[in-house]
Amino acid sequence: MVFVPEVFPAEIEVGGLAHWFVFHRGAMLVRLCEGKAFIPCSAGGPLPERDMARKIYLGRLDGITCYAVEALNDCCDMPDMAFLGLRKLFGLIGDGYYQAAARAVQLLHWDHTHRYCGQCGAQTETKTDEHAKYCPVCGLVSYPRISPAVICAITRGDRILMARRTSMNYYSVIAGFVEPGETLEQCLRREIREEVGVEIKNIRYFGSQSWPFPHSLMIAFTAEYAGGEITVDGVEIEDAGWFTAKDLPPMPPPVSIARRLVNWFAEKNQGRSPAV
Repeated sequence: MVFVPEVFPAEIEVGGLAHWFVFHRGAMLVRLCEGKAFIPCSAGGPLPERDMARKIYLGRLDGITCYAVEALNDCCDMPDMAFLGLRKLFGLIGDGYYQAAARAVQLLHWDHTHRYCGQCGAQTETKTDEHAKYCPVCGLVSYPRISPAVICAITRGDRILMARRTSMNYYSVIAGFVEPGETLEQCLRREIREEVGVEIKNIRYFGSQSWPFPHSLMIAFTAEYAGGEITVDGVEIEDAGWFTAKDLPPMPPPVSIARRLVNWFAEKNQGRSPAV
């Protein structure tokens, strides 16, 4: 399934069949069946008599219209239907659906938190030609927030540096948010130096991933060890070490770009991806 994001004029309604990405407090309504999750698909609305706080056009999934909906409550008496967080839906819905869901939750969060102008406090209006909020009093235009973050696989010969954050039960590669005025490369060096105390060289771009928790864009790199001894900060990072492809610790979820970086390292040094 291929998802194509689009901006659609608010005053035009699209009839016929539609996918409905219904959220309440960050959890999405899905139908559970045989270990998979399915998005409600119907004409006219997500579910009969469901109250909606807001509805946003998302784009098309294999030609079918997609809407994001914020429900006023999480009551659901439909068989096999439940609200689940996006993290719990890893691997349960297809990539196209997940991409649309990630767009949906971010746009709903932005729409909810930008009802009033951040400059003068007046109530904002939704622009019809782009995703933006316009203040009719002072003219301020506000766009959905995207927070860039860098993430990096650091290799040292046949070993990769992996660290465990204090809030996690698995190890991952180093990541952090970009500060104002920083380049991506400067951010990488700073985050790695602050969290594990080592220096890097030969930085290379790897890929990117939208990460809707709540509105990040993960920009991934690979780099080589250039010096220093591992010294964890004890605040964000609890433990870190160098691991071979045959001795990897518990890893991040398969859907994440962090796992793709680890898989890249494992395939390069072992010829195959690590077990899920």
